[in-house]
Amino acid sequence: MITVGELGEFGAISRISRRLFQKPDVLVGPGDDAAVLRAPDGRVVVTTDLLIEGRHFRRDWSSGYDIGRKAAAQNLADVAAMGAVPTGIVVGLGAPADTGLDWLDALTDGFRDECAEAGASVVGGDMSRSDIVVLGVTAFGDLGGRAPVTRSGARPGDVVAVTGRLGHAAAGLALLEAGRADDPGGPWRPALVDAHRRPRPPYRRGPEAAGLGATAMIDVSDGLVQDLGHIAEASRVAIAIDPAALPVPGSLAEAAAELGADPLEWVLTGGDDHALAATFPREVRLPSGWTIIGEVAEGEGVQVAGRRVSQGGWDHFRL
Repeated sequence: MITVGELGEFGAISRISRRLFQKPDVLVGPGDDAAVLRAPDGRVVVTTDLLIEGRHFRRDWSSGYDIGRKAAAQNLADVAAMGAVPTGIVVGLGAPADTGLDWLDALTDGFRDECAEAGASVVGGDMSRSDIVVLGVTAFGDLGGRAPVTRSGARPGDVVAVTGRLGHAAAGLALLEAGRADDPGGPWRPALVDAHRRPRPPYRRGPEAAGLGATAMIDVSDGLVQDLGHIAEASRVAIAIDPAALPVPGSLAEAAAELGADPLEWVLTGGDDHALAATFPREVRLPSGWTIIGEVAEGEGVQVAGRRVSQGGWDHFRL
């Protein structure tokens, strides 16, 4: 097996670049000092994330391809949550010298394919030697003439709606942690595990929400309650969730029964699905794919079934 260390930094970067393709809005792609992207709107949406092996992913649970797709998705979803269309990403990679080129190829393909799903390109990056795999991803997006949808615009009387999966990634993680990912059973088991490994953000719904007049929006990365709490805090409002309106599919119910868990807890607090949650004026007619789950009111915090709840969810510095 040939390793990254044997190929060297520049050989590895050249190998990565040959596996990528560029969209028409990329004027200068990998291989120069910096990439150049078209910015027809005159404004650029930028977001960045850091992923550390053992903290955000495990290589014994996820393939290089899975990790590439997930790392791209969580950044591209943030772009969509601003109401923008993703255009490109740059990737910083730290990896051990004994990392196999097959793994590097799979990681590259994961980044490339997830970007293609969102309509974006991998336009550049850098790499260095590291004791563990570390990924730094920066994503860019175009607003297409729309105003950015921030967390601070929700107003009392708005409805709260979600689009995309909720709780699936948390259920998949629970199966992996319990050592039950490979047990025999129905198709729900691999589907939930795959949801943890590869999220499916509803990219086109972000610009759609902006066009419909969304007043606030957020990528549900750390759990629905916690992320809606960010909107409530930024907008200085209260958000009331009706748990009866939340979708709890049969796959979550079956996994919860097997693990002795509450599927609604996964839906409310599970992260990594990268659904979108948004608030809209009550008179807006939402298209299919959006589910109204509550409303914005006077006050503060998040309420579930009339009771205020703490912002449970993922926190990088909470053990």
